[in-house]
Amino acid sequence: MNRRKWLQQLSLGLIGLAGAAKLWAFDKLELSKDQWRERLTPSQYRILRDGGTEPSGSSRLNDEHREGHYHCAGCDLALFSSATKYESGTGWPSFFNHIDGRLETKMDFKLIWPRTEYHCARCGGHQGHVFDDGPKPTGQRWCNNGLALTFVPKA
Repeated sequence: MNRRKWLQQLSLGLIGLAGAAKLWAFDKLELSKDQWRERLTPSQYRILRDGGTEPSGSSRLNDEHREGHYHCAGCDLALFSSATKYESGTGWPSFFNHIDGRLETKMDFKLIWPRTEYHCARCGGHQGHVFDDGPKPTGQRWCNNGLALTFVPKA
C-alpha cells in the first residue's frame, strides 16, 4: 500500500470514529442552585445536588420489573438498562452494570472508610455508591437512590 492510499484510509477511519463518538456525546448540563430547585422536588434536590440518601426500602423502583431504562431524574440521561437490575437485598435499586460513559466516580470518605460515589456524567447529580459485592458477570453493585432515577418503560 502506498503512503497516499494509507493516509486516505486513515483519515476515513478517523472520520468514522468521530461520527461514532458523536452518538455517545452529550452536552453537560449546568444550572444554578435556584434552577435546580425549580426543576427537582426538595427530596430529589437533597439527593442529587447535596449528596443525600433516601431511607432503605422507600423507593417505588425496588418493585419495578418491566423492561426499559433508568434515567437520571435531574437531566433524563439514561444510566442503566433494566437487564442489569437485580434484587440486592439492600432496599435500594441495584444494578450490576451501567451504560458506558454515563456515570463518573469519585472517592467518598463521609462514613470514615472510603467508598466509591458515582454521579451522572451529564449533570453531576449524585446517584449512589458502587461496591464490589454484586453478582456475576461484573461483581459490582451500583446501589442507587430511587429518587435520583426515573424509569422509562420499553415502548
